[in-house]
Amino acid sequence: MAVAISRPCIPVQYYGDRRQSILSLSPVTRRRIDFGGMHLLKMPSFEVKNGYGKKINVFGETGSAAIEVSSALKDELFVRFFREAWPYFLAHRGSTFVVDISLLHGLGVKFVLVPGTHVQIDRLLAERGSEPKYVGSHRITDSDSLSAAMDASGSIGFMIEAKLSPGPSLSGIRRHGGNGRRYNGVNVASGNFVAAKRRGVIDGIDYASTGEVKKIDVSRIRERLAQDCIVLLSNLGYSSSGEVLNCNSYEVATACAMALGAEKLICIIDGPILDECGRLIHFLTLQDADMLIRKRAKQSEIAANYVKAVAQEDLSAACDDSNHAVPSLNGKASSHAPKFQNGVGFDSGNGFWSNEQGFAVGGQESVSRLNGYLSELAAAAFVCKGGVQRVHLLDGTIAGVLLKELFQRDGVGTMVASDLYEGMRMARATDIDEIKQLLLPLEESGTLIKRTEEEVLRALESFIVVEREGHVIACAALFPFFEEKCGEVAAIAVSPECRGQGQGDKLLDYIEKKASSLGLRTLFVLTTRTADWFVRRGFSECSIDNIPEERRKKINISRRSKYYMKKLLPDRSGIRLNSAVA
Repeated sequence: MAVAISRPCIPVQYYGDRRQSILSLSPVTRRRIDFGGMHLLKMPSFEVKNGYGKKINVFGETGSAAIEVSSALKDELFVRFFREAWPYFLAHRGSTFVVDISLLHGLGVKFVLVPGTHVQIDRLLAERGSEPKYVGSHRITDSDSLSAAMDASGSIGFMIEAKLSPGPSLSGIRRHGGNGRRYNGVNVASGNFVAAKRRGVIDGIDYASTGEVKKIDVSRIRERLAQDCIVLLSNLGYSSSGEVLNCNSYEVATACAMALGAEKLICIIDGPILDECGRLIHFLTLQDADMLIRKRAKQSEIAANYVKAVAQEDLSAACDDSNHAVPSLNGKASSHAPKFQNGVGFDSGNGFWSNEQGFAVGGQESVSRLNGYLSELAAAAFVCKGGVQRVHLLDGTIAGVLLKELFQRDGVGTMVASDLYEGMRMARATDIDEIKQLLLPLEESGTLIKRTEEEVLRALESFIVVEREGHVIACAALFPFFEEKCGEVAAIAVSPECRGQGQGDKLLDYIEKKASSLGLRTLFVLTTRTADWFVRRGFSECSIDNIPEERRKKINISRRSKYYMKKLLPDRSGIRLNSAVA
């Protein structure tokens, strides 16, 4: 990826009669998609078709195998997969997902599922001689629409429960001595977890039985998850007067993700998010996503709703001096409490609630794909600002997309993250004093070579820093050698109070992506005290002959440093370096 790219692009890719884009401004027709999940997953529909006309169910299975491999190759691939994936099994175990796959549930991942229903509702209305009515992102739910919504919710829920009911093959289990034990399917828990209120009459338009999320019953959902159940939510909410209301599935998913303090929200969409060259964008920072959405606020009602909702959050945060943290299911506390959501999962005690409980996506703008995948991106940024760390936007036409995204290093979808690379930027002259403070203890212990203030100033353009609350808490440097297509990693330092929080890993990960985007193929490091740290992160010991000659001339042989090298993968992150570190 070229470093010269200084602003977000608007990618479009065209294949015959199928167009795919993230933020296309041209009025092209695209298939309707649904927003999926939590370490919440929202499913677009129970069956979708891939680009070749084959049906793929929500578990990512195709109707027939396209490739046959030998038994030996299958065994080799099986072993290789588990050896590669085991760190990710450990990373995801015990965290909260909303996803649609029993295999991950068996690995210890906790799921809340929010299936989309709008396609089925519209189809039922058409079959019954009615037309769907939308105003903005919301459906006008008259009696016919409510009946269709209840039928669609019920049929989809029954289908999902049926697909999750079969247990594993008993023949395989018995072969390993499990004859005396019973193996049942996954337990699915559903119920009146979503409290809603009528949307009412707005600007003279009566939304009838359209509901807005008022509160998520967090305690009961957590009880079901603790009992090893998958929790299944629907588009239906229930009012305090006993009414059934049709809510926006996106609003339910986003409100639930924030109320539960989920680590991930997983969204199943109907295509990939591509850059202007047709390449998959693997990563967007929250800042990048926010900027993309704000630039479309005058052209898109969904983008304008996002800006309004975020402004409400910022105003509430400015007026709130309590600074309470929201507990999450993984035992951590989120400092990004969604203050603008009175009553969503946390009772405000004042009897009032906001009109923006979650983030609603839908209507003609979303159906027509007038602005590409802007609606899903807005929902992703919204929940990231509300405390959810990561949102994954996945192409549901890819078989096994969840496993590929969660258990491979680079994944196959687009991730929007609020925590990754947060506060990371290129160093400035005003940072020199704080950089020297970080380096000094490591220089005194002999871990790093000593650098004068003048030497740091001369190398400043190679330094990357992490800033938090106006102070530099970590730094690192990348010195490229373009002729040899390699780079040196140096001066990694983290302030003592911030150690153990993964700042060093974030810096190294960013340096790897930056080096790859610069066309470098390998990284090397000289170290006397931290060899184990680098080996655990993929570096291997090498000889001094692997170091560029220009660098070899400057090596202090008396330090007896060890040399380590790492081959880089091609850059597919989608990070725009200038915007990410400016």
